[in-house]
Amino acid sequence: MSKQPTQRQLRRRIRVCIWIVIVGLFVSGVTAFPLESELAVIKDYIPAGVLNDWITKIYNTLHDVNLKYPYLSYGTDWLAFAHVMLAILFIGPLRDPKKNIWVIQFGMIACVAILPLAFIAGPIRQIPFFWRLIDSSFGVFGIIPLWLAHGYVKRLRN
Repeated sequence: MSKQPTQRQLRRRIRVCIWIVIVGLFVSGVTAFPLESELAVIKDYIPAGVLNDWITKIYNTLHDVNLKYPYLSYGTDWLAFAHVMLAILFIGPLRDPKKNIWVIQFGMIACVAILPLAFIAGPIRQIPFFWRLIDSSFGVFGIIPLWLAHGYVKRLRN
C-alpha cells in the first residue's frame, strides 16, 4: 500500500507546479517585447528549411513594420504585459492554494482555449500548420502542471 503524501508534501508539489507556470508565463511575456531583435539572432542559427523560411519571413515583416509603423508593435507589447500580469496572478495559489484554486482552474481553461484560437484564427491569419502546432503546445504542455496542481489542491482540501 502506498503512503499518502502529507499536507506539506502536497503544498510543495503545488508550489513546484505553479512556479513552472509562473516562469513559463513570465519568460514568454518578457521575450515578446524584443521580437525583432530575437528573430534577427534566431534566424541565423536555424538550419535552412521550412522553419528558417518562416522565421526569416516573420523577421523581415517585423523589421519593415517597425521601420514604417512602429506603433503596431505596441500590440505585442500589450501581449507581453498580459503574460507578465498573468504570471503575477498565479502568486495567489502559491500563497493560499485552497482559496485560490479558481486561478488554477482559470489557467486550465486558458490552456484549452488556446486550441480553438490557434486552429480558427491561424488559417485566417495565414499561419502555417506547423506553427499552429507550436502555439498549441503552450496549452497542451501548460495544462499539465496546472492539472497536477489542481489535483493536489483538491487532495489538500480533504
